[in-house]
Amino acid sequence: MAVGKWSGRETRALREAKRMSLREFAAYLGVSDRTISKWEAGADRIRPRPDSQAILDTVLEQASNDVRARFELLMGSGLEPNETLRRQPRPAVSAELRPSATAVEQLHPRTGKLMVLIPGGSFLFGMDNRVLDLPPFYIDVTPVTNIDYARFVAEQDYRAPQHWQNGRCPADLSDHPVVNVTYRDAEAYCRWAGVDLPTEQQWEKAARGTDGQAFPWGNQSTVAKCNVRESGIGRTTPVERFHSGVSPYGVYDLSGNIWEWCRTETDPGRYVLNGSAFTSPFRLAAAPATNDAAAEMLDDDTGFRAVTAELLAAPRPD
Repeated sequence: MAVGKWSGRETRALREAKRMSLREFAAYLGVSDRTISKWEAGADRIRPRPDSQAILDTVLEQASNDVRARFELLMGSGLEPNETLRRQPRPAVSAELRPSATAVEQLHPRTGKLMVLIPGGSFLFGMDNRVLDLPPFYIDVTPVTNIDYARFVAEQDYRAPQHWQNGRCPADLSDHPVVNVTYRDAEAYCRWAGVDLPTEQQWEKAARGTDGQAFPWGNQSTVAKCNVRESGIGRTTPVERFHSGVSPYGVYDLSGNIWEWCRTETDPGRYVLNGSAFTSPFRLAAAPATNDAAAEMLDDDTGFRAVTAELLAAPRPD
């Protein structure tokens, strides 16, 4: 979505969509806390200056799909814009990779994250392509980001990841996957949100589809479709950067960027990690490839996403 002219009302909706405090949002825009307070208090009676309008436009244009969806929800439920909103398409992804005409996507009512339905039925699992059957479930379209995790940290007074300076979500990494989280940290987030970590089987079906393709995008060994060691990036990337690397269900970052915790136990106190990371060789980006680690392990290349069996409609904000 794009806004014709920003007012304090649209500004507040964008801040809330990004799950930022007033102070964090002010720092992100490069303005003072007082300025943001003035804009929001003035609601539709205040128009930021043209340079600030341009900054707000840029922030919305660069926002993740989750943020855009939350912004649209807020704008359509009491925070009415004064100018016409023009719907912009989501990043183009080939129909073979993302069946958008049939995908069932919905915002989670607690986290605000976009989730997609993985239909029930049989699929090919593991290196040996065993036929398994799973009931339907929803999975996060992207890994949990720093800004997603920040809301949990704030509401639960939970310890912040060690890479957050002074315990604050880094603005320049807000749309990157949260890392430096243990299995227990991921579990705690899931309890707060009313969701679960995926099983190894759920994760792999979301990544490979039903016919056992090698990578989320198909069977081609294409390094350019993910963030792995050979990419030469050397750090995490925004969770929606690799549009051509999505799975058959439109799920991002199932190869590369970060290892993701699953709730499948390999040995007492050790759990499956799937997905490979920016530190991993490309050979580990194949969807059936797995790793595991102790529940207390944390690293700068390890994070998570969530699943749920049922997803009620997200309530519209007051």
